[in-house]
Amino acid sequence: MHRILLLGGTTEASLLARALATARCDAVFSYAGRTADPVAQPLPQRVGGFGGVPGLITYLRDHKITHVIDATHPFAAQMSQHAATACQTLALPLAAFERPPWQPQSGDMWNPVQTIEEAVKSLPAAPAIVFLAIGRQNLDLFTAAPQHRYLLRLVDAPTEPLLPHSTAVIGRGPFRFADDLALLQDHDIDIIVTKNSGGTGADAKLTAARTLGLPVIMVNRPAMPQRPSFATVAEVMHWLGHTADLGV
Repeated sequence: MHRILLLGGTTEASLLARALATARCDAVFSYAGRTADPVAQPLPQRVGGFGGVPGLITYLRDHKITHVIDATHPFAAQMSQHAATACQTLALPLAAFERPPWQPQSGDMWNPVQTIEEAVKSLPAAPAIVFLAIGRQNLDLFTAAPQHRYLLRLVDAPTEPLLPHSTAVIGRGPFRFADDLALLQDHDIDIIVTKNSGGTGADAKLTAARTLGLPVIMVNRPAMPQRPSFATVAEVMHWLGHTADLGV
């Protein structure tokens, strides 16, 4: 009998959690707890960090985890690396469940960059109205470009201003094309900064940008450790059955 640690925090993780619960798998759903009102899950949950690799190793041992599934955000590189190191140390099977990245389409005006710091440097020198669709982390880096006005889209309302000359809109995906088109038009957005998170929950802004002919600074995904990676719930469930059959 295997016991699964599902590292979550994404729509994909929630889909997989439902499948694991339906199959009556012994699994725990873990998430970082950065949002005040996380999506309810059908599995037992734990919230917060593990205390680095040593803490994760201790957790895996103490809770007799046999399989780990990394369904964290595509930009949660540190957690993914910690999971890979801990699983390698304990010889535990690890797989990733991740959405494919977005690909540019005809009419897109993407400027790909590797980091948020590069995104800041890629902003125009002249004042502009910038839509920051990057979440809450790293917003402080944009204080290096104070000539711009910023529109922030956040899951939780901030208790204090996160950036000078900024306005926050609160919402949780999936977002609709008509709504994002209206958002960009109503706020007179000149340029968008976003991370290549992939999936269908937040791609409406890209379609809206294409429609309006707006440039997009696209932050590419960070490098991830080597591990089996799957894009569907069925593939992950098959992997779990396969590794269990092997007695791994």
